[in-house]
Amino acid sequence: MIVNSNPTPCALPTDSMNVKRADFPLLTSILALLFSALAAVPGAGKVLTAKQPNIVFVLCDDHRYDCLSIADHPFIETPHIDAIGKQGVWIKNAYVTTSLCSPSRASILTGQYAHNHRVVDNYHPVDPNLIFFPQHLQAAGYQTAFIGKWHMGGHIDDPQRGFDHWVAFKGQGTYWPDGHGTTREVPQTTYDGFNVNGKRVPQKGYITDELTDYALQWLNQRQEDKPFFLYVSHKGVHADFVPADRHRGRYDSQPLPIKIPTVKEMSDGKLPMWVRNQRNSRHGVDFGYNMPDFSPSVYYRRYCESILSVDDSVGQLNQYLSDAGLADNTIFVYMGDNGFQFGDHGLIDKRVAYEASAKVPLLIKAPGSIPAGQEFQGVFGNIDIAPTLLEAAGAAKLPSEDGISMWKSLCSEDQRSPVRTQLLYEYYWERNYPHTPTLHAVIGGRWKYIRCHGLWDRDELYDLEADPGELNNLIDSAEHQERIKQMNHDLWSLLQETKGDEVPLLEDRGPVFPWRDRKHAPQASFPAEYYESR
Repeated sequence: MIVNSNPTPCALPTDSMNVKRADFPLLTSILALLFSALAAVPGAGKVLTAKQPNIVFVLCDDHRYDCLSIADHPFIETPHIDAIGKQGVWIKNAYVTTSLCSPSRASILTGQYAHNHRVVDNYHPVDPNLIFFPQHLQAAGYQTAFIGKWHMGGHIDDPQRGFDHWVAFKGQGTYWPDGHGTTREVPQTTYDGFNVNGKRVPQKGYITDELTDYALQWLNQRQEDKPFFLYVSHKGVHADFVPADRHRGRYDSQPLPIKIPTVKEMSDGKLPMWVRNQRNSRHGVDFGYNMPDFSPSVYYRRYCESILSVDDSVGQLNQYLSDAGLADNTIFVYMGDNGFQFGDHGLIDKRVAYEASAKVPLLIKAPGSIPAGQEFQGVFGNIDIAPTLLEAAGAAKLPSEDGISMWKSLCSEDQRSPVRTQLLYEYYWERNYPHTPTLHAVIGGRWKYIRCHGLWDRDELYDLEADPGELNNLIDSAEHQERIKQMNHDLWSLLQETKGDEVPLLEDRGPVFPWRDRKHAPQASFPAEYYESR
């Protein structure tokens, strides 16, 4: 019930209205009963200027920016994800600030860079004193639910602050409870089923479908008189990729649409030595996690097939909202937690600041607020999700955030002045995966500047318009030295403005992997420049 806290005074009866003074005691009693009843209504006395929107946030694991049919992909079919962008906005310059599962998820929930929330690997939990943005949604009257992959703190899957309803699994979980279809058990693979509001419940089927069922079940059982926030965090499409049985083999005849550079091309392009060395490791396309029969083409096909069930999930959730009459008052957000490489720069996996790793799909619709087919100009980071959704909900801001609310910009048809034109990227060296150094970068615009920390090696500068594959490093180019100087200044300004000029150090956790395993994979071709000419 919406109650005006400053109601227009009711006209008291007068003799001219032919009401007898003897009737006043009765009227007074009726009014007293009425105001007593109103006082008992939760929220009475609050000024609600508009109906609060429901929010559905779907996070897909390892979904790179160009694996959408709306992005002119040569064969993948994602009609339901595409529809979000067509009915709202497809943000083409969306990035994560750290391309790794746990740091990116922590940035989404806190609105902070990794150097502030300090979740810089996949093994440490987030500080219990940090506030998650769903806590502010709860304070604004929202009922909240988390369904899926938590993955902050190793095997932690206990119910977390900010969520009234909870369904999660430990670590990476598994696609199928019996593990079928799995080619490699990634670190933190678990077969412990789900934690449903503090109780263990066995997993029954394919993970993407089962998480969708849990989400739909909660939507059906929620309190209908309160706005809701639903966070669906899919395991799919994390490596190793296991598509649903109904999708397996769908793309068997499709070629790899990614051009894998030769070692010579990487050398000629002046890529840093650490990148070329990483190619000669388990994160190199020639080794493929040391799997004996690794094929980037087959790996990519299974990846694309795994995305199809996530698209199905989005379709089911949107269908529910439509059938329930909720679609017109629901903000629907689809996002990837980071990208993934399939031979880009001779590498697989993520962590690096290149487009295939750091750039993600982000599509948002909000009927009546965001114009359909909106062309969003500017850069949107994962740290901007929390402030944006809080403003959209009319909730209070987080006490400490690095992100910016993009809500007004999303809703405006005037896109001449983007809120953000560049973003800080950061990755901190992990002993578990020593192939990638500590990196900082300025990303989001035409020019990308990458600075490695703690290595005697080249930094990087790329012109993404002329070189979208980032294979021509211009760091030594005489004509770009002023640009490099300015972007280095921008980098340090971004770090200092957000108190990021110290490297977070955490104790070692998790396994340490060898550079390569000679028993399982061939060694990559040795760069010719390493040989001394006589």
